[in-house]
Amino acid sequence: MSQASQAQRACQRPDCDGTYEDVGGGELYCDTCGLAPVVSSTGMVGSPPTGMTRGGKGSSGSSSSRSSSRGSSRTSSHSSRSRRSVSGRLSRALSGRSTSRSVSVRSSGSTAGSSGRGRLGVGLVQVPDVPRPDPRAMVQENPEVPERKRFCSRSDCGAPVGRARGDRPGRTEGFCTKCGHPYSFVPKLQAGDVVHGQYEVVGCLAHGGLGWVYLAVDRAVSDRWVVLKGLLDTGDQDAMAAAISERRFLAEIEHANIVRIYNFVEHLDQRTGSLDGYIVMEYVGGKSLKEIANSRRTPQGRRDPLPVEQACAYGIEALEALGHLHSRNLLYCDFKVDNAIQTEDQLKLIDMGAVRRMDDEESAIYGTVGYQAPEVAEVGPSVASDLYTVARTLAVLTFDFQGYTNVYIDSLPDPDNIEVFQRYESFYRLLVRATDPDPARRFASAQEMAEQLTGVLREVVSLQTGRARPSLSTLFGPEVRVTDTELFPKPAGEVSRLGARVVRAGKKTATPPATTTPVLPVAPAPNAPAIVKPIAAPAAALALPVPHVDPADPNAGFLAGLMTTAAAELLGALAAAPTPSVETRLRRVRAWLENGDAATAHETLLRLEDERPDDWRVVWYRGVAALVTGDQEGAALAFDAIYDAFPGEPAPKLALGLCAEVLGQLDNAAEYYRLVWSTDPSYVSAAFGLARVQLATGDRRGAVGTLESVPESSIHFVAARVAAVRARLRQHTEVAGAVPFLDDLTAAAGQVEALDAYGLDPARREQLSAEVLGCALDWVLSGGQGSAPPAPGGRALLGSGLDERGLRFGLERSYRTLARLARGGEERIDLVERANRYRPRTWV
Repeated sequence: MSQASQAQRACQRPDCDGTYEDVGGGELYCDTCGLAPVVSSTGMVGSPPTGMTRGGKGSSGSSSSRSSSRGSSRTSSHSSRSRRSVSGRLSRALSGRSTSRSVSVRSSGSTAGSSGRGRLGVGLVQVPDVPRPDPRAMVQENPEVPERKRFCSRSDCGAPVGRARGDRPGRTEGFCTKCGHPYSFVPKLQAGDVVHGQYEVVGCLAHGGLGWVYLAVDRAVSDRWVVLKGLLDTGDQDAMAAAISERRFLAEIEHANIVRIYNFVEHLDQRTGSLDGYIVMEYVGGKSLKEIANSRRTPQGRRDPLPVEQACAYGIEALEALGHLHSRNLLYCDFKVDNAIQTEDQLKLIDMGAVRRMDDEESAIYGTVGYQAPEVAEVGPSVASDLYTVARTLAVLTFDFQGYTNVYIDSLPDPDNIEVFQRYESFYRLLVRATDPDPARRFASAQEMAEQLTGVLREVVSLQTGRARPSLSTLFGPEVRVTDTELFPKPAGEVSRLGARVVRAGKKTATPPATTTPVLPVAPAPNAPAIVKPIAAPAAALALPVPHVDPADPNAGFLAGLMTTAAAELLGALAAAPTPSVETRLRRVRAWLENGDAATAHETLLRLEDERPDDWRVVWYRGVAALVTGDQEGAALAFDAIYDAFPGEPAPKLALGLCAEVLGQLDNAAEYYRLVWSTDPSYVSAAFGLARVQLATGDRRGAVGTLESVPESSIHFVAARVAAVRARLRQHTEVAGAVPFLDDLTAAAGQVEALDAYGLDPARREQLSAEVLGCALDWVLSGGQGSAPPAPGGRALLGSGLDERGLRFGLERSYRTLARLARGGEERIDLVERANRYRPRTWV
């Protein structure tokens, strides 16, 4: 065996000198500690055993040797500091500024189990069905517990038992040589046994951390398939208590995503004379998430991680089940890839042995290395620790999470090294929040995490399919208004730089016609004005979506009844509020900002931050105020914290796009704007922002595509199409001949004509027509591709022939129409003179 091969077979655990043995089927187990490798050479998802984190009241010890090693490994983790502070690309690029401010979330208070969602994938993604197998085919022919998995069940021992010595195989029953505790790994039920006079045993399905699992037929209820779960060792106090608690808690639980508990029965073991207890539960046929994950292979034979959208679908279903348990004051404690099965188009939690009441301070706590939250051993499980296990499971499923049970036992790898994190920043931020070392900074409820995970899934699917998947936000209202729809400054000078003739005062004769020699326009000077108008950051900040009023606020009803929107009137109306509250003070902050009184708004925000430093609404308004007053970096940090807290919400990404744009980070601005616009087309300001950035970086065609993607149903459809027309034309002839400009001219003319049906006013229609015809005239005079004079009856543009004479007639017609529509005399005279400058030479 080569040295490299020997290194691969050496046990990965630091305190073990053993080596791995192949026990068949490619499974490796250490010949000393009996545990499987933490990291498979093929990236396979392993099965860390469920262990006792803390013994119950009255137990002789606190943990087994296996779980105590887990505890010691956590002492070197990074859980003492939060990783959820400014994790985004924009904030990392700022000049050394950072924040450790947390953002807590005031939950809606609703943690009811079912949200009425349909099948797996919530209508956003198609998850492949898993067919329901024949239950009899799942029965083991020779059920036994492998020697490598035999350990003393006493909580303070955990020593290997039942191991082979020399040529003599290990005993399946006996006494622990270390503590003397009895053990037995022999199935106590055989095929044909009838339990409780009702359940006929078919055989063994599997063995788990808390007991044997048998397949049986319920002869009293339509011969339905059921599962009987017994105990590995009925002499173990904690194991027996876990089984009893499973019966007590779950017999009343009915949820589509939780295995149904039917009964709890006792059966007399004829061989030993003991009275053994069994849980009778629903048979769930299908594949566990572990099996689904390991069934995917790359051409090189390594495990191919699940698509992130499929993993998110599983996570949403799991959170539905956990939310239902939490609503009944129960904690699951041990969610992982082994404990959830997909059957057909549904996900079910199956192993409920670790479930406990939230107020239970006596029974043993069970969990699994790499999934369990770091604080459980010290303070016990909680809703936050349950959500932690879901996030860890999502991480295990979506990338090759090597070292998740040791090196990264309570942390995540650097996102720069994980492809799925680089591609989907919102997914990474969700995992970071759900696994925050501080439980108070995680999601407040399973419902809240499910809502944010659903938002992330919408974003992922939208990016993958190119089809937006919008949804109403429970935290933010719609954007107040769309500013900066006029992307371009008003044209300065002539619409055609080559075709306009100078008319001398007092004379009606024009200067000699332009030469027929191709002349390209001169490129603008380096200090020439930008192609797009700079964004008005204060106005754009005040147009961002407004957080919904907290329904728990004492003035929530009063604020809902306010009809006025003018800032000055609103300040007067707020003075009549029944009692001071956070929401009325935040509404005043916004009114002061709109009224130009930034100093008063800033003072109020400072007082609110002192009183409620972790309130996300206060942080949001701090970002808005910072943008209004010109503190772009401070705004970026505030909005980045909101993005950390709500990774499935479009509003913070829209705000970050605005911050990045005013900071000059156009690549980041484009990415955030694209995320929002791809997911939810109701945020039209994201489309204009993305187009503005694309134009500033020279991506003219991308900007046109973005503007033309604004749907007809939007009230800003006309403004977007007008901007698209101008995006096709502005400064395009600087590179005449390099690109076939005729396509852009034709498309722009077609859009101008089509806009008549959408209510485009005559003045803007003629102004756009003049711009199109002027650019076409420049293109013809400069010798652009395809600009040779057409044959009689050939190409036309806006009713004008596509040659110099036809375009000049068209320009004259547009300017004379504009002159008739002009409101002032001077403007009318200027437009008539422009018409004369473009009029072709005629005899009359």
